[in-house]
Parts: sequence; structure tokens; C-alpha cells
Amino acid sequence: MSVLIFLDQSEGQIKKSSLEAASYGAKVAQQLSTSAEAIVLGNVTDDLAAIGNYGIGKVHTINNDALNNMDAQVYAKLIAEVATSIGAKVIIFSNNFNGKAITPRLSVRLKAGLVSGAVALPDTTNGFTVKKNVFSGKAFANVTINTDIKIIALNPNSYSITTTDAKAEVLPFATTADASKVQVISTDKVVGEIPLSEAEIVVSGGRGLKGPENWAMVTDLAKLLGAATACSRPVADSDWRPHHEHVGQTGLAIAPNLYFAIGISGAIQHLAGVNRSKVIVVINKDPEAPFFKAADYGIVGDAFEVMPKIIDAVKKLKGV
Repeated sequence: MSVLIFLDQSEGQIKKSSLEAASYGAKVAQQLSTSAEAIVLGNVTDDLAAIGNYGIGKVHTINNDALNNMDAQVYAKLIAEVATSIGAKVIIFSNNFNGKAITPRLSVRLKAGLVSGAVALPDTTNGFTVKKNVFSGKAFANVTINTDIKIIALNPNSYSITTTDAKAEVLPFATTADASKVQVISTDKVVGEIPLSEAEIVVSGGRGLKGPENWAMVTDLAKLLGAATACSRPVADSDWRPHHEHVGQTGLAIAPNLYFAIGISGAIQHLAGVNRSKVIVVINKDPEAPFFKAADYGIVGDAFEVMPKIIDAVKKLKGV
């Protein structure tokens, strides 16, 4: 018996959300008095032995150029092979795009119970119960998994990374990958930006900024804080900002440690995508804006007056 963690990679580098999953999986293994092992598919340039820093004893690798482009069906089959080979009873994923695509398929293959959107360690005192988000983050549910094999998809930014000085044993896994049915025609890359799905701080703007010419206050604060930038749907629909920055129910759902909402009213569709943020700061001149009900901190005021003062204060704090 062991705990297996899937390490998601992009362009040869392990994603931050997978390091959270590794720390989480190592703790689950400790709860169950067993070992934590990991699997990574495709060509990786990161030092995989260093994954031992996150509590992982072994890393199983399948180096194959064809696996650099994720095919959920192919990935699920290979992960199932490794899980069966090492006798894994709990399999951990990050609940990101790839995790959401792979875990249902893996669940069917292994006849395993699946909890997606987990936000805490399982309660193993009486069975195996996992706490997760439900209703777009408005509530929590405790789900008990009764199957022999259990799959957990951990929400990004919901578990703190812990490290040690240990090293992992890197073990190539001998198998043959099926030919992918997914063909990549072209790739459009967003470069020089912090990915929203990985960001711990996000600065977001809405229609209250009146136009794209005023977006510098968002990008300036984001640069000072080392944050990602985001926007509401009307902003993306108006082509003020690119659509990959759109957060909300119809955009990207995020869970940063800190979310700044500038000139965003806070319609329910937007809240559904950001209400898992640990701390929400709202700046809006309308005291009746719905966002204030969800905010941890709120400033009623004109963003064009408030934001320059916040930016100046952050500059002073950082000695810029």
C-alpha cells in the first residue's frame, strides 16, 4: 500500500500546484503509515530527486516525447499501470485543468471513488472522509470514500507547501504508451506573465476603470506585488483585456491568497470564480456593490483616487 501523487508538468517544469499536491500526499501517507510516491509523464528538466524535499520517497518517470502533450485517456491508462504496480490505494492530483480531465477516467479504470475540489486533509479516524468545496465555493461537503482505491483532486492554493532536505529515488517505469488521439495543431503561449492558476496574489479590474487606457493602475500594483492580473467578463468581452485573464463562473476559477477587485461590482457569476480566495479586497465607489458582502476588506471610493495612494504606499513599503 502506498500513496501516489501525479506531478503535472509544463515544458519540463513541475507546476507549483503539483508541489502542493506532493506535500498534501506526503501528509496523507503519514496519516496512513505508508509511503508517498510520485509519477511524472513526459520529458522533465527539473531535478526530480529534489521532489524528495516535499516528502516523496520515489518518483516514477515515463520519459516519452509523445507524453509532453497531455492526452487524458493515455495519461489515465499509464497512471493506472503505475498505481497497480506499486499497490497505491490513494492517488492525489491537483484539481487543475489536467487533473479534472484525468481523474474521472482514472476513477473508472480503477473503480475508485473520486473527490474533486478537496480543501483539507482526509479524516481517517472513522473511515476516509474528505472535505471539499460545493456550490461554486459557497459551502463545504464532507464526502466519505468507501472504495478500496481512493482518488483526491486537491484545489490549488488550499494546502501549504512544506519542505525537508530529503531526496527522492528516481525510477524509470518500463511501459509502452498508446498513440495519442490528440493532435496539437498550434500553440499560442502567454509569456512574461504569472499564470492565474498558479498565482498567490491577483489584481483584477472591472468596468469601473472605464477603459483600457486606465489599466496601468492594475498592472503597476500587480508588478509591485509580484501578482497576476485578471479582469471581469465585460472587460474581456469589450476587448480591453485578453480573454485568458477573465475570471468568474464562465472564465477561470481561481483561489489566490489575496485577490484585489478594482471597479468590479461583484455579480454572482464573478463571485463564483473568485470566492475561494483567502482574502478579498474590494475597491468600489458604490457602497451598495454586492462585492462588499464577500469582501474581507473594502474601500468605498473612486479607484482613480484610491489606487494611486495604494501604489505609493506599496512603493514606500518596498523602498522603491
